[in-house]
Amino acid sequence: MTDKISERIPSAERREQILEAASRVFGERGYFGATTDQIAKAAGISQPYVVRMFGGKENLFVGVLTRSLERLLVAFTETIAQWKADGSPASSDPSSGITMTGAHGEIGRRLGLAYVNLIEDRGLLLSLMQAFSMGQDPTIGGKAREGFLTIYRLLREEAGFEPEEARSFLAEGMLLNTLLGLRLTDEYGKDDAATELIECTFRTKLQLVLEVSGDEGERA
Repeated sequence: MTDKISERIPSAERREQILEAASRVFGERGYFGATTDQIAKAAGISQPYVVRMFGGKENLFVGVLTRSLERLLVAFTETIAQWKADGSPASSDPSSGITMTGAHGEIGRRLGLAYVNLIEDRGLLLSLMQAFSMGQDPTIGGKAREGFLTIYRLLREEAGFEPEEARSFLAEGMLLNTLLGLRLTDEYGKDDAATELIECTFRTKLQLVLEVSGDEGERA
């Protein structure tokens, strides 16, 4: 897409186009490994256009972090609202999908499924993990901490998790991110330990995870 064509697209749509591409690139390469030129190519526009809209790589990364947190919080908020509308059932069959060990029964299962479904938004979960590893950065670190604590408060105040349940849920979410970041899915069916861990982690969402990971590997 040329800049001339891109100019005809509404500003909000252009911004989302760039942030979506940046999420994938930052997720795959990290903050320091990614460049605005790589992001521009992934978005199909020129590098000066990206800089003109965001002002530089740091602002772009903050935009990606903000987008990722907002989408995660919307997914969790909607899941909690539906759970409450269903009468807040306390438990379900853990074999029916993703489970978060000890995490408040049925709502933990539903939130786990909502979390894994976010993998369809390419790069979202991995870009969050990249941000959470940058606590030393004065700008990104502060925003990442604020976002992480917002998620924790949502689990405690809206989902009703006890502190240990919230800790367990967050810890298993980090495990999902780690498996994706390691591209351990590349070893699925080849290594017995990797296959076992992946299957017991992703359960009914395994096929989705393998498909998305395969698409990412082809692009790399």
